[in-house]
Amino acid sequence: MKSMSNVDIYTISDELNNLLSGARVDKSFQPANDIVVIRFHVPGTGRIDLVMQCGSRIHTSQYPLENPTIPPSFPMLLRKRIKGAHVESIKQHEFDRVIEIKVKKDKYYTIIVELFDKGNIILLDDENNIIQPLKRKQLSARDISSKREYKFPEKRGINPITITEEELKKLFKNAESDVVRTLAMNGLGSLYAEEIIQRANGIIEIDKNTLTSQLTDTQTAEIYKCLKELFDNLKKGAIKPQIVKKDSKEDVIPLDLVKYADFEKTFYKDFNEACDEFYSKKVNSTIKNVKEAAWNKKVNKFEKRLKLQQETLDNFTRTIEESQHKGEVIYSNYSTIENIINVINTAWSNDYSFKEIGKILKKAKKEGMPEAQIYESIDKMGILTLNIDDTALNINPKSTIPENAEIYYEKAKKAKRKTKGAIIAIENTKKQLDDIKSKKDIAMEQVELPKKRIKKDLKWYEKLRWFISSDNILVIGGRDANSNEMVVKKYLEPNDIYLHADIHGASSTAIKLNGNELNDNIIKESGEFAAAFSSAWSMGFTTQDVFWVHPDQVTKTPEAGEFLSKGSFVIRGHRNYIRSARVKLAIGIVDYEGKRIMAGPVEALEAHCDNYVVLKPGFAKKEAIAKKIINKINEDDLLTLDDIIRVLPSGKCDIDEEYHLRKKYEKN
Repeated sequence: MKSMSNVDIYTISDELNNLLSGARVDKSFQPANDIVVIRFHVPGTGRIDLVMQCGSRIHTSQYPLENPTIPPSFPMLLRKRIKGAHVESIKQHEFDRVIEIKVKKDKYYTIIVELFDKGNIILLDDENNIIQPLKRKQLSARDISSKREYKFPEKRGINPITITEEELKKLFKNAESDVVRTLAMNGLGSLYAEEIIQRANGIIEIDKNTLTSQLTDTQTAEIYKCLKELFDNLKKGAIKPQIVKKDSKEDVIPLDLVKYADFEKTFYKDFNEACDEFYSKKVNSTIKNVKEAAWNKKVNKFEKRLKLQQETLDNFTRTIEESQHKGEVIYSNYSTIENIINVINTAWSNDYSFKEIGKILKKAKKEGMPEAQIYESIDKMGILTLNIDDTALNINPKSTIPENAEIYYEKAKKAKRKTKGAIIAIENTKKQLDDIKSKKDIAMEQVELPKKRIKKDLKWYEKLRWFISSDNILVIGGRDANSNEMVVKKYLEPNDIYLHADIHGASSTAIKLNGNELNDNIIKESGEFAAAFSSAWSMGFTTQDVFWVHPDQVTKTPEAGEFLSKGSFVIRGHRNYIRSARVKLAIGIVDYEGKRIMAGPVEALEAHCDNYVVLKPGFAKKEAIAKKIINKINEDDLLTLDDIIRVLPSGKCDIDEEYHLRKKYEKN
């Protein structure tokens, strides 16, 4: 994968500084060993994901990567230290392949993103000390480990934005290589080095292989002029982000280049978007390759097992054939073998050692004694090795001929018994192999590659909590302190009803009656809605008391000497209580001013859609639950995981399986 150049990083850091300045840091993730994603909330824009890959790239992304179930330690540290912080600045360090992201929470923190070599991502404190790096490294001049002072890499190369003609002349004077290599090695990279010489060569003849010491003042002046013209576009922000393609070559660049004049070009509104499209394709391909390699590893495991089992079966078959043959050879040469055994036993009874007997038999074989021709050797235990018709036999002289033959026949029987088990094992492995291969095919078809998040135009109520009651009445609620203020100040009208769970940490809820009469059904459903979107859910409660009042009872004016925080209100007068409202929600796709996802009371979902999922407070993380929900209710790929996560209550959830089983039973 192409690593970003110094020029790319300059452009990206400039865009990021404008885009994320003042943004609030949200969660951090680590979807791969070398990739960290930080999610930001930008006022007026919403969620923005910044993906950082060590030694390779940094850009915003609309392609969310799958995150591990258990977050690694580095993103957890980022969540602990900088979640809720606000971005102060994002800048490139001295036109090098290093970016500094400075944020402020209780104090200043800096995230260093190193994009040279294999790269790194490092969190620094306000004194420039390393809190923790993604990867610990000990180099000769730099120690990248916790509690050490962070040192930037040694400055290399030039800054084409600020360089003067005199500085360029000095660079060329002190260099010992050709002009292209000199520019490339001093921070411009081969692409931009060749681009500058190609542009200059259109005005005055300059061979790119010319040594810098041989350049004339006129040539140097023209090189400087072309360099400034090219990079002044960066300084002015006059960029043309594009992906260029020709045959198998593809690149992403922020400027129009002569070098790519005859390439097919796709332009983008900003360089972040261009990089996202370019790199995300590469990542998609990598994800598929990694997952396919994991499946191939499983397949190979069973293929190796099958090979070993087949070899074992072949050995058993050989043992049966060879052992039966050896038993038959013994009986076919009964008298010859008996004669040599008698010779050995006679000699042994006369106190000859087996070593001496062996020498005698060797001599007899050499002298042509017929019985001795089948002799090969005898060991110190007296076991005789014979060779009859190219068949090697081990014979015990202390046993009879039938007993020696039976040893081989028994060996064949034993191998035959083992053969049955080997055949069963092979059949089982073949079944497992076929099964894993078929599952691999299905799994590869279902590999979830990152899909582009397309920002949807939300209706005003979708920016809040909302549902349509079974009586077709809109009910809205706040998502946080800001939207709680909005519900009351902007959307609560005199004829509406205000609800709030009787617990600290709850959504301000409003029933938008719009001339409809209030009834017990809408009160019940709205009470459950207010209970579910309160801290009662995260506390695991099954019921929660909720009260309701008229809008004129809701005020932002506190009692004398008291202070109201953002999103809080004072309720004056009598409160009407909904006792023990269920803390339970259903989620489904409803057709209300178009198809959209809705989370609300079970009865409301029953009234508006056939396919929905009922949730209760539980133990599963939102991402895991969202995956289950999307598989059950996603129609025509209308939803993304983010759409579902957005409407889930705060806290962990479980699917209410008992409810769904009961409904299935009632239906049948």
